[in-house]
This record gives sequence, C-alpha cells and structure tokens, in this order.
Amino acid sequence: MPDPTPTRGPCLPPELAIIIPTFNEAGNVAEIARRIGVSLEGIRWEILFVDDDSPDGTAERVRDLARQDPRIRLLRRVGRRGLSSACIEGMLATTAPYLAVIDADLQHDETLLPRMLERLKSEELDIVVGSRYVSGGSVGDWNQRRQAMSRLASRMAQRLIHADLADPMSGFFLLRAPILADCVGDLSGVGYKILLDIFASSPRPLKFLEMPYGFRQRERGESKLDNAVLWEYLLMLLQKLIGPRIPVRFIAFSLIGGSGVLVHLAVLWLLNRLLGTSFLIGQSVAALVAMTTNFFLNNVLTYRDMRLRGRQLIWGWFSFVLACSIGAIANVGIATYLFEGDSGWVLSALAGILVGAVWNYAVTAVYTWRGKAG
Repeated sequence: MPDPTPTRGPCLPPELAIIIPTFNEAGNVAEIARRIGVSLEGIRWEILFVDDDSPDGTAERVRDLARQDPRIRLLRRVGRRGLSSACIEGMLATTAPYLAVIDADLQHDETLLPRMLERLKSEELDIVVGSRYVSGGSVGDWNQRRQAMSRLASRMAQRLIHADLADPMSGFFLLRAPILADCVGDLSGVGYKILLDIFASSPRPLKFLEMPYGFRQRERGESKLDNAVLWEYLLMLLQKLIGPRIPVRFIAFSLIGGSGVLVHLAVLWLLNRLLGTSFLIGQSVAALVAMTTNFFLNNVLTYRDMRLRGRQLIWGWFSFVLACSIGAIANVGIATYLFEGDSGWVLSALAGILVGAVWNYAVTAVYTWRGKAG
C-alpha cells in the first residue's frame, strides 16, 4: 500500500485572502494577479476571483491563471449578479484570518495591501480602509459631477453608520475575518457598497483606520457605474433603516408599483378626458400600460441580476400581467369584504393594497424571474 504522506513539505494556509469580484474583466485579471503577487512578496496569500458568469471569458482566463498558480482560485456564479453579494460569497469561501476586497479594474492601489495588513495586525483595529478623501488621497480624473455625487453619497452613509469615516463608499479595504462572521447574517448584499453594508450591520462600532491612496484611471474594459447603481445604493440605505425583515426586492417592487399608480392615472386622464373614450376602456388600457411599465422597470432595477432578455421578455411580460391582474382582483375583493364589515374605507383600501402587493411580488418572483434563474 503506498504511503499517503506527501513527499513535499507542508503547505501552510493563506494568511490573507484577496477577494476580487469580476464581470467582463478578462483583460485585467492576469495583470491584477501579477501586481498583487509582486506587492505581497513574503506574505502567504490567495486570490479569489468571484465571477458573475461574464460573457467575455473572464472565468476561462482565471482558470488558466489558477492552473499555473494554485494560490489563485475561481468562484463562478450563475444566475445571480452583484458586487456586494459576490464579495460576501468570496469572503465566506476562504479560511484566511484576514480578508481584503479590491476591484479588478486596476483603479485601486494594490501596493498598499502590505501596509494595510501590517497596521491591522499590529494595532487594535477591525478594518483598514483605502481612502480617497483623507490627506494624501485623491479621486484621480473624476469630473466635478461625479465628485459631487460621491461626496453626497458619503454624507448620507455617515448618517447611517454613525462613524467618522471619510470614505464610506470605498471598495478597497482589509478586515479581520471574525468581523465578517459577526455581521454576515445582517448584510443586505445589495448593490456595490459592501464596506458601508459591513459598518451598518456590525453589532458594535468598528475600530478603523483610513490610509490614503490615489484612485487610478481604468486602463481596460468599461465602467460598471450607471443609474442603477445609485438606485441600489438608495435601496440599501432604506433597508438598513427599515431592518432586514422586509426583503429589499419587495421594497423596490413596491416603490415601482407606486410609480405605476401615477402612470395609470396619467393614461386614464389622457384617454378619458382628452380623447373621450369610455371609462371602462380607459381604465383597462391604463391598467395594462401601468403593468407593462412596472414590468420593464422591475426587470431593469428590481431583478437586475436576473434580467430577462430577448424572447424571455415576452413570457415574462405575460406572466407578470397575469399575476398582477389576479392581484388586482384580490385587492378589490379583500378591500370590499373589510369595508362591508365596517372596517372603514381607509383601512379596507390599505389592506387590499397590501394583499395585492404581496401577491404580485411573491408570484412574479417565482414565475416571472425565478424561473429564468433556475
């Protein structure tokens, strides 16, 4: 029987895990891995690329790197998307006692990692943040509009976390693994600002240090920032204020549903008052238009990570309209029943709206978008 004892020396576990979320970063993964390896000479490290099923072949590039260096690993996610949730899954997939998060686009300064680790190990700190807004840091070539939006978002975040953190929007930081373990159950995993999520979810105030760095210009690929990022950021703030018991998707679904009421009334006014159609026809068309706008807004915003495309949009729209039509019937039925039971028209109407909203959200989550993810 062969000796199972390995002939080489013991392989020590990594001290530091660097989590790099990716989507369409095939042109950057080799370079960021090389730069990190050079910067962390003498430190036991591993890199976890968490790829959201990039269509540009990012996962294949990472596999090639991992075949050459076992310290590089790949976690490929299929059917879901989001930077914060990718970071959480990556941090949970390692046993390293220290965890770093850095972007793959080469805009963060990887040469700062050894000093961040040294300060975290030598001082009574929970987390070290790479900051653009402390003395010595900079935002690079950002225009005035982007700088203003970033500072406004930072001020909003500071009110939520009650910490004098100059750059709560930073995506570049290093923390002790137990800090994540203490708050992981309360993380929303929404959007792009995982640092803010950690600070807001921690059961105790975190001891932190900010270290300056200069934000670089992207060399390859395209920026992931768009209007939906701001939407997701606002949703995360709202959920942290409300609490984790209400799913953030339901919050988004309900807000979009509220906008649908305005669309409904506008279309009804146009058809009934200006064009002279009957109320029944106007009401029917207005309801269909409102449902349609709600469907497309939910597809782009609420279910951005499971967005329906191409022919899937047809089935998605049909199932959404069908579910919401049944929800409307349930809304009217519940409200009428309560009103006839002397519950008062306001309470009856609100109860009907709540029942309809919960029905619409639950059914469409299963049949409109969840089916695509499966």
